[in-house]
Amino acid sequence: MLAALVTALRGELADSQAALARALEELAQARERIAELEARLRQSPRNSSRPPSSEGLDKPPPRPRSLRKRSGRKPGGQDGHQGTTLAQAARPDREVRHDPGCCGRCGAGLGGRPVTGVERRQVFDLPDVTIKVIEHQLIERECGCGHRTKGMAPQGAEAPAQYGPRIAAIIVYLYLGQFLSKQRTAQALAELFGIPLSSGTVAGITARAAGRLGGFLEHTRDQIAASDVAGFDETGFRVDGKLAWVHCARTGTYTLLMVHPRRGTEAMDAMGVLPRFDGVAVHDAWAPYDTYTVPDHQLCCAHALRAAGRHRCRGRGPVVLGHPGRRGAHRDAGTGRGGDQPRP
Repeated sequence: MLAALVTALRGELADSQAALARALEELAQARERIAELEARLRQSPRNSSRPPSSEGLDKPPPRPRSLRKRSGRKPGGQDGHQGTTLAQAARPDREVRHDPGCCGRCGAGLGGRPVTGVERRQVFDLPDVTIKVIEHQLIERECGCGHRTKGMAPQGAEAPAQYGPRIAAIIVYLYLGQFLSKQRTAQALAELFGIPLSSGTVAGITARAAGRLGGFLEHTRDQIAASDVAGFDETGFRVDGKLAWVHCARTGTYTLLMVHPRRGTEAMDAMGVLPRFDGVAVHDAWAPYDTYTVPDHQLCCAHALRAAGRHRCRGRGPVVLGHPGRRGAHRDAGTGRGGDQPRP
């Protein structure tokens, strides 16, 4: 009897242990599944490959990126601010008189009655814009010797029919200055001035205008290279689906842009400014700039402010900007990242 009882208890214990093992295995699987689901819930377009549109209306507000602090002042013009408004012209192009026909009280006619006051109201507007076609006729005459000579066409009349310099200037301004697409530039010219244009015409006029900038590009490059202070930067840019780099050199007056397949010194040399620049080069302290030892270097103020903000948020020490006698002395006191020092 006792042996049978022991055998039965051992069987129940084995069954209980097996059930416990299965329960533990199921619990581990449940925990793994819960962790997977929680990780999926934490996914967003900022930490996964999900598209931004997947957030819908649950998208969180953007984090403030501006370093400007609230001033406490009301929006708009402040007290003492000298504003600007549309003022009447002393000599209008055209004057239109509006005489009253009859008295506003008794109804008597006012023809020939004395003028007691004039209230001036001016409307600023554009005149009707219409396309003017100028035909240049190249006269051919035959000399007594039998030779025929034809008159020379003026500059800008090289083809049987073409757009003039003012229309070309508007196209370039809208396409490059206001960043309209070729199609929208053509549409704007058609709707505003009744000029039928195609996207190809916009591209062709822009290409011809760019081809005439050779002398100006050299002038801009020389002016930046001879300046006391110039800013330099580079940013990624897609060209035919491949990564390229837009390099920028600028002063308060001139801006030179160049697209190059490389980011470093090869592109900077090709731009032709830094190799002969001896002023203060302001940039983001990217290492290739330090290879140009003739100019003085200064960290971009926006980068310096962001670095200082990071240190304030993390409670770290000051940002060391170096001293005049030490090149490449800018260093982030918290991370140890090197850069360059400002000009004294």
